[in-house]
Amino acid sequence: MMYLTWLDSNSWLIEIAGKRILLDPWLVGDLTFGNLTWLFKGYRHQNRTIPDALDLILLSQGLEDHAHPETLKRLDKAIPVVGSPSAAKVAQQLGFSQVTALKHGETFTLDHLTIQATPGSPLGPIVQENGYLLKELTSGVKLYYEPHGSHAPTLKENAPIEVIITPLIDLALPFIGSLIKGSESALKLAQDVQPQVMLPTAAGGDIMFEGLLISVLKAIGSVDEFRTRLAQNNLDTQVLEPKPGDRIEIPLRPAAIVY
Repeated sequence: MMYLTWLDSNSWLIEIAGKRILLDPWLVGDLTFGNLTWLFKGYRHQNRTIPDALDLILLSQGLEDHAHPETLKRLDKAIPVVGSPSAAKVAQQLGFSQVTALKHGETFTLDHLTIQATPGSPLGPIVQENGYLLKELTSGVKLYYEPHGSHAPTLKENAPIEVIITPLIDLALPFIGSLIKGSESALKLAQDVQPQVMLPTAAGGDIMFEGLLISVLKAIGSVDEFRTRLAQNNLDTQVLEPKPGDRIEIPLRPAAIVY
């Protein structure tokens, strides 16, 4: 069985292969970039409870909305961390004792689970962050996560991928274009890897946002529109929208499980 708990923004608790994995956690304090609160600030009225009994912390990017320093400072530094090279550097600087940096194509094994780093969001001309393909070895069930809608064409070689967590709408800036690519890239991904279940990420949940960036950021599309496009393309993928903090069991058809 697989359970997912959305904790706002890109923060998830993934329960798979008997392991509890905290993904891209921002659970306490505010979110800013470079302390430029006039440009962007995310906040909650109440901090989220940090999950207990964690087996792994998984970080896709080194930026604050994926490797949130204040949250990471609250976590047990003995918990193993796997991250992109930039995220691993953040974790090491904060005192975590078991940190593994994964480059694209490299794999980390945790008992009956493998975690492969895939090419993710480009940050400038040099740095490209990580997506992740998690595979439960006993069942063959796979989960893929990428928070900005940048998906490697080679993912189709891993089809089917039963569960996908990725943006389903676009967030764009005038004259610059989409910072988060959801609608078109998620549809192409669904066509390529035939998921049973998709869940949106990068949404606000219980978070409030303010700042200049928020005033000009535009959302394009909706989850309902994405569902319609899936049906128009003869895809029977189920789109789930968990509420923040709700632990949900992911329904998978037995036929997809390979022993």
